[in-house]
Amino acid sequence: MDALFSIPMLSLFLIPAMSSYTTTLNLIFFYMTWTTLVLSHPPIRVELFGTLMVRLLFYILPSLLFFLFDILTPSAAVVIKAQGEAGLPSGKKRGKIRLKEVKVAGWALANVVLGIVAQAAIENTQTALFGMRSALKISIRLPMPFDIVKDMLCGLLVREILAYTIHRYALHSKRSPLTKYHYTWYHGLRTPFPLTGHYDHPLVYLVANFLPTYLPAMLFRFHMLTYLFYLSVLSIEETFAFSGYSVMPTSFFLGGLARRTDIHLLSGGQGNFGPWGILDWICGTTVGNGGDEDGEAGEEVQRYMEQSTRQTREARPPVPVKGRRK
Repeated sequence: MDALFSIPMLSLFLIPAMSSYTTTLNLIFFYMTWTTLVLSHPPIRVELFGTLMVRLLFYILPSLLFFLFDILTPSAAVVIKAQGEAGLPSGKKRGKIRLKEVKVAGWALANVVLGIVAQAAIENTQTALFGMRSALKISIRLPMPFDIVKDMLCGLLVREILAYTIHRYALHSKRSPLTKYHYTWYHGLRTPFPLTGHYDHPLVYLVANFLPTYLPAMLFRFHMLTYLFYLSVLSIEETFAFSGYSVMPTSFFLGGLARRTDIHLLSGGQGNFGPWGILDWICGTTVGNGGDEDGEAGEEVQRYMEQSTRQTREARPPVPVKGRRK
């Protein structure tokens, strides 16, 4: 853990955001920090602790804050919940948090750690066992801005294709053995709430979440800094898309992702399989009209909530009524 909280590792993330120097000086300090970090630690340690730092700053901490906000101040949280009281972890504004919601949060955090462990296993297998080069490029040479943008666009496109294909044909197919686990775990939730972005059966998580995220980086052999930017974008996306909030920093983009996520769960997995909806639009599996106006979005989510409640009520076995004694 010393690498995680070392001065070079912390400076790598804090100097660009907190310093008041000119751009040139910031770049010089950043390069010196990156060079010190790469030369003072083994490549696999730089990769793993860099990944952990990004997940910690852009997913775990914000999602935990949102989760605690929903639990400790439900009266305030319900105002910005797209599904009202039903969008709270407890399901009710005055309801107490149950063990089930705590277990969901715990499994989500455990899956984040599982993904980092799987990443370490892949790197160790490639480098130590087969003597191959590392999956990611870790060098003191900084990538050019054009290379960062190009790799990120390619990586996000491949991730969309992989995530859509796996989600639709491996998690929502009657022939797939993963479907049962996915429906029992993730689709056992009432609605998305903070931290559920990484909640699922561990095997399903590795196939449907970890692989679409890490394989594009391996395929294009991202520079480590490119991978950190790429992972930061995905972490921010997952934080807000599964928050259940109707108020987003960029409503035109993150708000649409959140509505798509809500409707996918409320509709029982009828569509919206891709993270960004590109392939859903091409393949005709988009569910919901994706209205841009907040009122239209709220009515749309409410309609699917009522449909989900009605289906649950119809699927519930009738309760026998005892005859009245004379």
